[in-house]
Amino acid sequence: MDFSLLLVVAVAVTGLIWLLDLVWWRPARRRRLVTAEAGTTEGLDERAREKALKEPWPVDYSRSFFPVLLVVLLLRSFVVEPFQIPSGSMRPTLEVGDFILVNKFTYGLRLPVTHTRLVELNEPERGDVMVFRFPDEPSVNFIKRVVGLPGDRIRYEGKQLYVNGEPVAKLLLDEAGAAAPGELLLEERLGALAHRIYNNPRDPGPQMRELVVPEGHYFTMGDNRDHSNDSRYWGFVPEENIVGRAFAVWMHWDGGLPSFGSVRRIH
Repeated sequence: MDFSLLLVVAVAVTGLIWLLDLVWWRPARRRRLVTAEAGTTEGLDERAREKALKEPWPVDYSRSFFPVLLVVLLLRSFVVEPFQIPSGSMRPTLEVGDFILVNKFTYGLRLPVTHTRLVELNEPERGDVMVFRFPDEPSVNFIKRVVGLPGDRIRYEGKQLYVNGEPVAKLLLDEAGAAAPGELLLEERLGALAHRIYNNPRDPGPQMRELVVPEGHYFTMGDNRDHSNDSRYWGFVPEENIVGRAFAVWMHWDGGLPSFGSVRRIH
């Protein structure tokens, strides 16, 4: 279900009904009231006047919901949009059940539904956590870390990521920690900020010879390197598929009571 499309349709329908009432239907009700009052010697009582001027229920609902729906559409399309993390591909940065906020204007303003970019602002940077529409199924949103920018040479062999021929620095933090038994917790630095990743030393994982990221595309990977369906398997993310940059976790919910103890910025 395309929620953006449903929201646009709801705004269009309620706005059209409200506009039609302002331009045609409300003046027509008032004219009928004037005609009815002219046909009586004493005029209509208050109850009859209210009945004559009463808005039909579609108009009443549209007048109430249109401003709210419009504000939600504008905020969701151009400012910030909430998402829920459904899988563990971005652990340890993001856990299953995290609710995140995505900045919709960092990479430029786009129209809802068509995703046409209206205003160009910033481009994704190496190390950004980015939400995008999955190239093979655009109705599905993915979240991964930007590893390769247009023109970069990317290679991944023996658990080591190489960017433009240089190995990306990693630092071992913990072996077989309680949060992920059997996984190595490492700190990796892509771009200006360091982030944490998991590697499974017993799983050789995919080996990828060097490739060049085409113009207008990005190469992405999950922080849970051996448990992530990312660009190593299905290729590059086109620029037109970008949704926004994830910047904060505002709630965690795993089926019990919602928790706000894990509110944090995303690095």
